[in-house]
Amino acid sequence: MVAEQLPDPVREFTDYLHALLARLDGSGGWWAVFRQRDPDGMRACLDGRELPPWDVLQALFQDVAALHGAAAADAETHRARTLYVAALTAHDARPGARDALSDRLDVMLRERRYAAERRARLNLRLTRADTPEEAASLRTGLAWAHDDHTRATARCAELRARLAALDDRVPRPEAAEAGPAAPGTPAPPPAPPRKRRRGGARFAGAGAEESAARAVPPGALPQLAPPAPTPGRGPRGARFAGAAEEAPAGQGLPGSTPVPQPSAADREAVAHTVRLLARRRAEGRSGAAHALLAEAAQWPAVRFPLLAAGLRAAGLEADWTTLLWEAASLPLGRLAAAAGALTAAGALTAAGLADDAREVLRQGVVRPAETVARDILGLAADGRHHDVRALLDAYVRMRTPQEAARSAALDPPRLVPLLLAAARGVSDERHWDLLHALRVAGATA
Repeated sequence: MVAEQLPDPVREFTDYLHALLARLDGSGGWWAVFRQRDPDGMRACLDGRELPPWDVLQALFQDVAALHGAAAADAETHRARTLYVAALTAHDARPGARDALSDRLDVMLRERRYAAERRARLNLRLTRADTPEEAASLRTGLAWAHDDHTRATARCAELRARLAALDDRVPRPEAAEAGPAAPGTPAPPPAPPRKRRRGGARFAGAGAEESAARAVPPGALPQLAPPAPTPGRGPRGARFAGAAEEAPAGQGLPGSTPVPQPSAADREAVAHTVRLLARRRAEGRSGAAHALLAEAAQWPAVRFPLLAAGLRAAGLEADWTTLLWEAASLPLGRLAAAAGALTAAGALTAAGLADDAREVLRQGVVRPAETVARDILGLAADGRHHDVRALLDAYVRMRTPQEAARSAALDPPRLVPLLLAAARGVSDERHWDLLHALRVAGATA
């Protein structure tokens, strides 16, 4: 699509993008990051062949705020939103647009999985860092991995919304059978089967942490302080999740902290926070939005399923991922209670909350072995046996057998049986690997 063939809304947005970038410093800030990470993608947007994801524009508005003030950034946000929506509508009306969007969604889903796996690897390396310099480098990598995962999640949601909007524009077969279609809107013939194209994700940023870190403005990335855990997908199938299927609503799980039914005050607090967060996101106030999520992560466990449902319903799935990231640094007792609430609610709603519970537990157990051991002993003393099993299941999956064996040194008679039982629940191989590591470490029950 050459410049003279661009639909008017796309051309108007492209002209706006040129003018916006002309006001920014190309040697620093997010504008420099995107140029370094995907120059071809940025050129495609400047030519009008593609449109940048909305999170890219939000990042550019941060550059505007840094150079010209918050009022200027707010004005750009409002102006850009109108032009952007019109350009999207025109851009997605092209022939073949749905196939292109589907391909892009496939790519972004892979990018999101890759970012989650990279976070997990870096997180484990951080627990073994030998020097402050190595730890600082790993925390920088973790911040970029988290940024990549958050952006990929937001882009998946945006692409799904664009696909849904396209589907809404196409007359349904059942509607055609019910009566004649409106003039000028004939239903297109079924598309022939096609092969998936392989392509790069625009602005995905994989593998460019070092160069981007030199250009990103201070404070733009999430602040990571050791030994705060970070998210990452590990092996699936934690055995604690199934127990929720037989737990009546509101009673919690056997041996876990009882999960009460949410009150009217809980529901109103969550609804208010979701509305406020959506407004801050729409205004491009990323820092204020993150502060709100950090506050919500400290809430009682009963509110977590409400937050998941509310954020996803509002199209803020990326913010739910960030909230889980924040919650993973809670003390393990509170983290287990939040995971238990998500598991119990997930058994009733089938909304993927059990997967969220498993993920936040995996995030939470990537912390010093002695800390995990001490918290496990405290939960066991309080009779929270289900929470102990859930945490140790995640722990023996995420940590090497040698690391798990080191955690038993705090109290071998109590911890060794618990660790071996958790490893046996994962697999016979994991059980024997841990048993060998315990023997080598000299830890016996």
